[in-house]
Amino acid sequence: MSASVFDHPFLSGLLGDEETAAYFSADADIRAMLAFEAALAKAEAAHGIIPVGAAAAIAGACSSFAPDLAALRNATARDGVVVPELVRQLRAAAGDAGAHVHIGATSQDVIDSSLMLRLKPVAYLFAGRLVAIDAHLTALEASFGNLPMMGRTRMQAAIPITVADRLRAWRSPLEGYRETLTELRFPLQFGGAAGTLEKFGDKAGAVRASLAQELGLTDLPQWQSQRAVVAEFAGLLSLINGSLGKFGQDIALMAQAGDEIALSGGGASSAMAHKQNPVAAETLVALARFNATQLSAIHHSMIHEQERSGAAWTLEWMVLPQMAAACGAALRLAQDLVGNIRRLGPPQLK
Repeated sequence: MSASVFDHPFLSGLLGDEETAAYFSADADIRAMLAFEAALAKAEAAHGIIPVGAAAAIAGACSSFAPDLAALRNATARDGVVVPELVRQLRAAAGDAGAHVHIGATSQDVIDSSLMLRLKPVAYLFAGRLVAIDAHLTALEASFGNLPMMGRTRMQAAIPITVADRLRAWRSPLEGYRETLTELRFPLQFGGAAGTLEKFGDKAGAVRASLAQELGLTDLPQWQSQRAVVAEFAGLLSLINGSLGKFGQDIALMAQAGDEIALSGGGASSAMAHKQNPVAAETLVALARFNATQLSAIHHSMIHEQERSGAAWTLEWMVLPQMAAACGAALRLAQDLVGNIRRLGPPQLK
């Protein structure tokens, strides 16, 4: 059983998205945190902070290390973060090189950088789905774009339009979202105890740049207490959901009348065998409203007191993965839905 619909035993069949969820699993998070520690050791060795041999040993330990998850869980309950226990276990696994693990870093560096390492492929996954949706809409326009359709304002008949006009409203935001997703910068977080990298002296900038290069992340000064990076990504997720929700709402309304659209793959009713419910369209509306609501929590989490906030940071952990799951589910459903449109516009006489 699960408290979240996104990984619920049966509700996830409608609302879940396994590809997206994989990037927010404990396994993916641990792998990304270990990648940070291995890259940190290599960057520090390159600048004479730790021995080269120690960096190689740490990288080897990270590649084969399997942490004690029960111990991580118990320690997180005590420490509020997983990193102290993870580092303790990794130091033991690294043997003589263990003393050189995590030098100059803090828990937030590891956790925030892990998040960026996982959000980066999520962005490309979502961009690819937007491309697929746009391709389906383009094909629909080629087939039905010139057919007439009644335009509606405030849910009342207005003036005649074409199917292409309706499709244009659905398509127009998608290209911009795709471009934004592929152009996003995913920054390294590396500030040390209070964001000053005080242990590295005049080598701080060089070590940070090397670490960013090792991880394939953007080299930016610390952002541990300035969370616009996270809020902007969450805002983009909500915008994508909103546009797909508008698409879903339109499809549901068109299906209600039945003369402007023909769909396959509708949902069954337990009471009325003749019905095919527009389940995917309705779910797109629900997911859009969900992420619009969750975005408020992310904006609350921007209020980080002084140099680090435990409360605001924890709120991000609670909200952002669910927002990504909702966006991934919406993109999956929209791709399926647009592929199930068999006709737009009035039936054609043969």
